Amino acid sequence: MTLQQLKYVLAVASKGSINEAAKSLFISQPSLSNAIKELEQELKINIFVRTNRGMTLTNDGFEFIGYARQVIQQYEMLEEKYIEDKCSKQHFCVSTQHYGFAANAFISLIQQYGGDKYEFTIRETKTFEIIDDVKTLRSEIGIIYLSNYNKTVIQKLIRESNLKFLSLIKAKPHIFISENHPLANKKLVSLEDLEDYPYLSFEQGTYNSFYFSEEILSTRSVNKSIKISDRAAIFDFMVGLNGYTISSGMYPAYFLNGRKITSIPLDVDEVINIGVIVHKDITLSHLGEVYLQMLKSLLHTGNNPLEK
Repeated sequence: MTLQQLKYVLAVASKGSINEAAKSLFISQPSLSNAIKELEQELKINIFVRTNRGMTLTNDGFEFIGYARQVIQQYEMLEEKYIEDKCSKQHFCVSTQHYGFAANAFISLIQQYGGDKYEFTIRETKTFEIIDDVKTLRSEIGIIYLSNYNKTVIQKLIRESNLKFLSLIKAKPHIFISENHPLANKKLVSLEDLEDYPYLSFEQGTYNSFYFSEEILSTRSVNKSIKISDRAAIFDFMVGLNGYTISSGMYPAYFLNGRKITSIPLDVDEVINIGVIVHKDITLSHLGEVYLQMLKSLLHTGNNPLEK
């Protein structure tokens, strides 16, 4: 087994195709295919399942690629430290629900640790896809929340995906509304107060389910409902339609500057348990550990002011 073979496996897993991986590696498709087959024969496992739609990791492949990624990252760190003029490109990926603080910590990570070459990815996406991203090692860390309503279903899916949930903070629910909203001057808002206003929520696509909703009280019946996929667009609906969304109330202040948005506590007996999901069998990379600490610092010490 060679480092080159490990790099080949990572490229195929990333591209999902022998042909595309070969192009990115600047080698022929037969050479890449043979290298993968030789490695599988040596290890006596199938790393990939070959289908008409491309290359898919097997269960053994999921485990193997986690170790392979760590080996390559350690090797690149050695190259960067000891080989003159060598600056390796850093890679890091996070999948998250639509949280401003997740993006804020991501920005800080890049500013402090990006270096001269990097390829960082943050995916604001649907709840099921976040879990699947971490399960398949597309992302090193996922950020979701648990509540009394969804935790049984979500925790079951997390366990079945060989993941674990690490709580970051438990927050009381708030609503986000425009500063010009009729309810903007209230210190506390009830569900009855919200009945006449559009409820804004993030759509969950194919795996739509009350349990996968990004907002608590997802089973509540409302007269006006708008589902949105883009975090930036939700502010337009708050301002233009007097809409509201329910969240943790935690948001980096600079994300709200100029948007005329405010948060107000919601009078319900609920708790939002925000945390990260990580793979049980994979040790977090240095960047993963740093990002996790940045999240904790941001949420607990107020290094960057949050709306609460």
